[in-house]
Amino acid sequence: MMHKTRTAIVTGASRGIGAAIAKRLARDGIAVIVNYARGKDAAGEVVSAIEAAGGTALAVQADIGEPSGMAALFDAAEKAFGKADILVNNAGMMRLSPIADTDDAAFERQLAVNLGGTFRGMREAARRLNDGGRIINFSSSVVGFYQPAYGIYAVTKAGVEAMTHILAKELGPRRITVNAVAPGPIDTELFTDGKSAAQIEAITRLIPLGRLGQPDDVAGLVAFLAGTDSQWVNGQIIRANGGAI
Repeated sequence: MMHKTRTAIVTGASRGIGAAIAKRLARDGIAVIVNYARGKDAAGEVVSAIEAAGGTALAVQADIGEPSGMAALFDAAEKAFGKADILVNNAGMMRLSPIADTDDAAFERQLAVNLGGTFRGMREAARRLNDGGRIINFSSSVVGFYQPAYGIYAVTKAGVEAMTHILAKELGPRRITVNAVAPGPIDTELFTDGKSAAQIEAITRLIPLGRLGQPDDVAGLVAFLAGTDSQWVNGQIIRANGGAI
């Protein structure tokens, strides 16, 4: 049975999809740790919006690409609200380049944040999450697209999917579900940065629903996975991409 007041940790929650998730979970009555790495002011605005709507939230700085980042988030959650019930591993980064042109620094940083941060979040949640909790990871639909220039980003997300399937089996006896959301093109800075209007239009034409996704489209799916109606959904990768793949 779920606790009356649950606590969620949302990584990368100062903007984009993460901010939408934090606001949606708070609207559902969940106390939210709004994680940020560098966007202190933006995270504060997310917290202010949540509190203005009657919710509860706390902004916490931590770089999940660093080994101590995820433990610090769980420490902050426990100090402020008690043991966490939900972890949303949303934070990530994307640096596009052909594999031949990718330097070691870009490779290592994407691994550290996208794969290492998610791994450490899952490990911390496996040790510290309340029984009956929820772990919601973030993959990407690019894992199925296999597009040029997405090689390193895609491989980090493929690793996230593999760990999602495995941890779901490991934590099943504690009734902790582990799933992943794999968005397609979402109208956020992460997607639009570096793309021309013509490129964005061409990508949009590939989506059967005829539009880019919005952060709230993903937040609603995360809210479902975080709630009681999803208690029989476990070890799944849900591709929220408008039918593009």
